[in-house]
Amino acid sequence: MELCENITVNGWDFELVRNDIDDVFYQCRGEVMYDDDHDEMPEPSLWQAAERLEEILTKDGLKVYADHSEKGWVEVTINTQL
Repeated sequence: MELCENITVNGWDFELVRNDIDDVFYQCRGEVMYDDDHDEMPEPSLWQAAERLEEILTKDGLKVYADHSEKGWVEVTINTQL
């Protein structure tokens, strides 16, 4: 399957990244936010967009999962080990 270089979901632009370790994922960065325990979390609308992208890619037959890291980044990783 041919992956788009960029995908816009709910107004958020996700960029396709392929690195040297065979990781393939879409990433997008929003504002840094904090939960009640003062742990970093993504903006709620960005997280909803990541979950929607996860649904879209799953319907296209890909094995994917959404996750977030620090500094406002979210990633939707594509499992290439099939």
